[in-house]
Amino acid sequence: MAAWSRVSGELRRASVRSRSTAAAVVVVAAALALGAAVLLLLLQRALITGVSDAADGRAGDLAGQVTEEGTSGLARDLTESTRPSQLIQVLDASGRVVAASSARVDDKALTDLRPAPGVLERADVGEMPLIDDDHEYLIVAQGAAYGGQTYTVVVASSVETQRETVATVTKYLLVGFPVLLVVVGVAGWLLVGQALGPVERIRARVQGIGSGELSERVPVPPTRDEIARLATTMNEMLDRLQTGQAMQRRFVSDASHELRSPLATLTAALEVVEADTTGRAWQELHQVMEAETDRMRQLVEDLLLLAKADDAGLRMRRTDVDLDDLVAAEIQRLRSSAPDLAVTGEVHPVRVVGDPARLSQVLRNLVDNAARAAHSTVHVTTAEQNGSAVITVADDGDGIPEADRLRVFERFVRLDTSRARASGGSGLGLSIALEITRAHQGTITLTPSPTGGTTATITLPR
Repeated sequence: MAAWSRVSGELRRASVRSRSTAAAVVVVAAALALGAAVLLLLLQRALITGVSDAADGRAGDLAGQVTEEGTSGLARDLTESTRPSQLIQVLDASGRVVAASSARVDDKALTDLRPAPGVLERADVGEMPLIDDDHEYLIVAQGAAYGGQTYTVVVASSVETQRETVATVTKYLLVGFPVLLVVVGVAGWLLVGQALGPVERIRARVQGIGSGELSERVPVPPTRDEIARLATTMNEMLDRLQTGQAMQRRFVSDASHELRSPLATLTAALEVVEADTTGRAWQELHQVMEAETDRMRQLVEDLLLLAKADDAGLRMRRTDVDLDDLVAAEIQRLRSSAPDLAVTGEVHPVRVVGDPARLSQVLRNLVDNAARAAHSTVHVTTAEQNGSAVITVADDGDGIPEADRLRVFERFVRLDTSRARASGGSGLGLSIALEITRAHQGTITLTPSPTGGTTATITLPR
């Protein structure tokens, strides 16, 4: 058991080329062994059948001759007409030899078989008479009657020639098997090596690609096989890695840029406060510093939320949520914070299962975006359509060009006509809204509104 485990471990550690070659040799060896066994069995059966048929025919002829003519002159006929590979006896009822084809068998009966007249019997010579050498002859006996006497015709056919034939074939097979297995092993080793050559080139190229060289690609062989598809898949993976690396670098750059502005403001304010000995600067700047600190805190929280979404997805607290209550609260908040806007709504009762805090964050981001973009009106609705909960937030602003309706969901993207840093936006609101909506198996789409601005539509499964 320990030896077998050691061999199995070595096979697992071997290369694909070695394992494939070994598997080919083992399969061919098993097939050859099975084929050789079947060949020897069929060859023996054919040779024995030929010898047996010849013996049966000879015994039948002699039994017929005895039945018609008796045994007079039979000894001379047997001596003249019997082939060297056969020995023939004619026995009387007592087992005495009355005629024989050779002096070697004229004194003792070759078999104890005594069949009745017209009946043919065979002596037991084993299962494999040409392989085992316990029996040198195949013996048949047939009964005959003449003049009230019963005789037995015994025909013994030598199987030595057939046994030598089987031995010769076996010897050739034993010599040819190792040679053929060596040929199969060498051919398998070369063919598998040739087939795995592109894989090795792909591996070497991938090993040489560093984190700063994601623009390189692995060679794709001209064949349309699994290796070509592997190379294509590797290149597609490198494309995704390169795109992800570019997005990550841009994300870090944008985040640093966003944090630089409030940090610069805080640094300048602290310098002014430190240089002022009257204390009036603190009274004038502490609100500015508080606003910039809050802005930094919100930006860090947004970045953390997006990082969690990229890493393992957002975890939602699932409970029943009345969307109409959330929408009504946002409408009331916007009316209080933006009294110069006409905030209208068509709120119908609709309930979903989700995280109320996160869904409220989505609504707030969309409503705040609409308020910044609107000229005079923001319209919010809730409804149930085709088994889904639908929320729309529409404004009468300048609208978003069709080419930018997907781009605005990217991180740190601002459109000059709708959002700017001075207005307080960080460029993360729509990205966060999209991630939260996806976590609820929902969608967000942007379309032109009837008043010329933009309509943001949230669709959530009920």
